[in-house]
Amino acid sequence: MAELAEEKNITTNRKARHDYFITQTYEAGISLLGTEVKALRQNKANLTDSYAVIKEGQVWLLNANIGVYDFGNINNHDPFRSRRLLLNKSEIRKLNRAVIEKGCTLIPLRLYFKNGLVKVELAVATGKKLYDKRETIAKRDYQRDQERKYK
Repeated sequence: MAELAEEKNITTNRKARHDYFITQTYEAGISLLGTEVKALRQNKANLTDSYAVIKEGQVWLLNANIGVYDFGNINNHDPFRSRRLLLNKSEIRKLNRAVIEKGCTLIPLRLYFKNGLVKVELAVATGKKLYDKRETIAKRDYQRDQERKYK
């Protein structure tokens, strides 16, 4: 019997679900330095305002903040450096098609450890307008009121 994959959440991009309509998600590996992995084990990561782009057939994660490792030396990593995401060629083609044809964006939803490896949940998303955000908030408030009423 196969063992279940053990996942430990590092950080989530809570702002993403508020600002975007999520259409599809992908799991991607991420190319990191040693001090970055150690900093992630200390939960020093922030995905707010980060996004991914496709350059020369590779997917890159930009503006993701992985904090400096406390016990690192002078050779510590740059917290905002570009990081390569590891995906299959067919997945990259699908993402590229979605970005070009549909005008979608690639947004990281969360960072997590899976069997000792760092993974990124990458979403194909379209931006919400202000009235969409208000509508979402109104629906959530209505559902919360209904749950209180029938509790």
